[in-house]
Amino acid sequence: MRVGIIGFGRIGAEHAGWLKAAKGVEPVAVADVTPARRELAESRGLRAYEKYEDLLADREIDAVLVSSATAMHFEHASAALAAGKHVLVEKPMALDLKHSAELVRQANHAKRVLSVFHNRRWDVDYLTVLDAVKSGRFGKLINVESRIGQWASCVGPAAKEWRPGWRNEANFGGGGLYDWGSHLVDQVWQLMLPAKPVRVFAQLRGNVWTRDCDDFARVLIDFDNDAVALVEINTTTARPLPRWHIDGTAGSAESPYHLKFSLDEWAKVDFAPAPESPQSPPTATTRLPLALGMLSESQIWERFAAATRGEGESAVTAQSVLTTMALLDAARESSRTGTAIDLKNV
Repeated sequence: MRVGIIGFGRIGAEHAGWLKAAKGVEPVAVADVTPARRELAESRGLRAYEKYEDLLADREIDAVLVSSATAMHFEHASAALAAGKHVLVEKPMALDLKHSAELVRQANHAKRVLSVFHNRRWDVDYLTVLDAVKSGRFGKLINVESRIGQWASCVGPAAKEWRPGWRNEANFGGGGLYDWGSHLVDQVWQLMLPAKPVRVFAQLRGNVWTRDCDDFARVLIDFDNDAVALVEINTTTARPLPRWHIDGTAGSAESPYHLKFSLDEWAKVDFAPAPESPQSPPTATTRLPLALGMLSESQIWERFAAATRGEGESAVTAQSVLTTMALLDAARESSRTGTAIDLKNV
């Protein structure tokens, strides 16, 4: 499968490396408005186009990665589907649920595979927590808290050649909720399955790095099994809280923050069983066993390529991401109105 990449910024360039390591998949071309990024692509043996329309007209290309700024995802993915290409979109899928659902409709109509790169469904820390929850280690789940904390903007190591601060600009889909938040929200609702989210209350604030969108995002989610979840992206803290904190009727668990975002450190989840009575002495904590069965980024691409050949589903179906988009919509509406938002048909 030959892949064209729309948007050759930092993440687009990383995908090119993952594609080259994948079996049966090959990156062949790039579309980017920035001369320096096109030069970089050509230095890596890729054809480079200034206009994405020219890339879509390239008949050699079977599939397209959309790794442009978030606000451009719908335009680029829609055009790629219309051109008869299979499409994989970087997260978040689009700016909102309406546009995401429209992409699903277009993909179904065109009989093309549409997927979203929610690769953190296979992070070892998340899978370790997921395995413990599904095995009943926590008993009845009460509370799940998933956090990212740092004193640094979400902009991170962006490519410098094109608007490197776009992740702090609302017009381009910036902010912590769209950035890390889309991953963490996606993880949490799947962790709670088969329970369904029913209500969202959120606080989104721009405090230090931006006034245009959020550099602090707190999202509270009620589920229909009475469990609750908290997702928090706080890029304005010098004392980050634990990456995971989980409570259940059988005990609680926690894993450490790590300023370099090490998955191995986050996966060090320590479990403390609930005491038999309030008078019982504390019981020693134990380390939860690491999860197995993770997919690498290259393997996610291999699954996508197989799906385009009719060999099963992609690792992340676009349909499965619609719940994530509904939760992100509700979080923005809750913060705007200062009220809890009831979810319907999610």
